[in-house]
Amino acid sequence: MGQNGHINTSVPAMSAWRAIFALMIREINSTYGRSPGGYVWAVLQPIGMIALLSFGFSLLIRSPSLGTSFLLFYATGFLPYDLYNQLQSKIYKALTFSRPMLAYPRVTWIDAIFARFFLNTLTLIAVFCIVITIVLMIVNDRAVIDLVPIIVGIVMTAAVGLGVGTLNCLIVGLFPVWDIFWKIFSRPMFIASGVLFILEDMPPFAQSILWWNPLIHATGLVRTGFYPTYEASYVSVGYGFGFAMLTFAAGLLFMRAYHEKVLEL
Repeated sequence: MGQNGHINTSVPAMSAWRAIFALMIREINSTYGRSPGGYVWAVLQPIGMIALLSFGFSLLIRSPSLGTSFLLFYATGFLPYDLYNQLQSKIYKALTFSRPMLAYPRVTWIDAIFARFFLNTLTLIAVFCIVITIVLMIVNDRAVIDLVPIIVGIVMTAAVGLGVGTLNCLIVGLFPVWDIFWKIFSRPMFIASGVLFILEDMPPFAQSILWWNPLIHATGLVRTGFYPTYEASYVSVGYGFGFAMLTFAAGLLFMRAYHEKVLEL
């Protein structure tokens, strides 16, 4: 109780933030702090993948779907997808990773999810900025960059990663075999998310199917920020964020009911 008989709600909130911060520090030490090159590798890995895609496809086609630079085209597609893929993978393993810390009463399952979300989102956004800057310096492209669609696209990607990761955290916790099925199911997402192409390149039937993938809206939105002449009229911000909110809400709702069972497995 605070002064004047009011309940002090700031204490639980501060406790939750301290728990989240402690979990973030723990993951920094365990994931990136084992070697001096921990964060360097986080930057080199996407650069290597983008360079490989650019070299391979430059041998097969004369020019990318947008612009003249293979590096910039594949960077603007791969980096949003990589952000989503790493986020959802980290989040759906959050309870397994933080299980020892969850033995403490003040650390909850939702703290573990948010700690992984905040840390990896900040890390991957930093990687995005560094890699894009390096690519723009290499290609010497005086691109007219519009930050608004890029930011909205990145936020949408992170939101989808949070939603899918939270829902999978629940499903994998209740049915461990889903981990295998999800890895098989999610492999085509690299192609279906518009990393290698733009939606307009596909036949109408394929477009009608791929439209339901929220990531193709995110990659399309990010690319409009780098290519001023690209409209990406198919992009639906409402659908992308709606999908993210629906999956996240479903994950939270059922995790609240079944988190004890999930932690027992």
